[in-house]
Amino acid sequence: MIVDSFGRIHDYLRVSLTERCNLRCFYCMPEEGIVLRNRAEFMTAEELLKIASVFVNMGVKKIRITGGEPLVRKDFSHIISNLGKLPIELALTTNAVLIHKYIYDLKQAGVQNINVSLDSLKESKFNQISRRNYYPQIRQNIDSLLLEGFKVKINVVLMKGINDDEIIDFIEWANQYDLQVRFIEFMPFQGNNWNLERKVSYAEIIEKVSGYYGLSKLQKLTDSKNDTCKNFMILGNYGSFGIISSITNPFCDSCNRIRLTADGKIKNCLFSQSETDLLTAVRKGANIEHIINDSIMSKKKERGGLSSFSNELVKELRNRTMVAIGG
Repeated sequence: MIVDSFGRIHDYLRVSLTERCNLRCFYCMPEEGIVLRNRAEFMTAEELLKIASVFVNMGVKKIRITGGEPLVRKDFSHIISNLGKLPIELALTTNAVLIHKYIYDLKQAGVQNINVSLDSLKESKFNQISRRNYYPQIRQNIDSLLLEGFKVKINVVLMKGINDDEIIDFIEWANQYDLQVRFIEFMPFQGNNWNLERKVSYAEIIEKVSGYYGLSKLQKLTDSKNDTCKNFMILGNYGSFGIISSITNPFCDSCNRIRLTADGKIKNCLFSQSETDLLTAVRKGANIEHIINDSIMSKKKERGGLSSFSNELVKELRNRTMVAIGG
């Protein structure tokens, strides 16, 4: 088992396939984009699969593929097929722009759970957030995933004055399609102009939902072990919604997650300002198990060592852009 100094067992690996994306969501990617590095700086498919196998041998039970946008990687089918041979639960996070091309591959690999990022149900607003105009294609692909029997969760990054007026719309949409919508607090990363005033907190979401439906209809669901989400449903509805409150109501006590960036670095916390290089060690033929253990053992108790967030503190943070970390 991979265990940190606080006794938390880490059995969930999130692997970024690429820093590239076919959207330009402003909370994830700076307006000017990111520097495109030489392909040699990133994991090949074989290196990725080798590292993933080591993690599985050390006790990882679930791997989620992320990006950037993972489906823009040309060897995605090869990677997902081989990861599907490992004794793990395999999942995917995507913007769903290209997912219609890979439904067969995903089924063959045993993928059942797919998280789709969609920050507005209004096409013009989606275009504003993503700086692209793929909304009809994404909505069509979500419908296709549901028809094909995938379990779909919708990830919505809430931002005050931008899409916080759609909370009820998303919950009603989830009811129509028997979906789970997950509202995610706007988080600070390099180049995304984060501001505390644009955050929509856990308490604000609950207040808005209970004010619309009535507190008696708001039902708390039982969260699964290590869940990042506080889960709810409205009595009489089919769908459900959750709140991922990394800023105002963190869930660090039960964290079991490890992130592997596309260039082969461990981030033992989303907010960690330090990283551990695995790819260089792999290319030298070194045993990486002790490197993994040392990295997780150095993990901070909460949010990479940050006790709180303020506009002043965030300006001093040295972290990657979200697109370069992986969702």
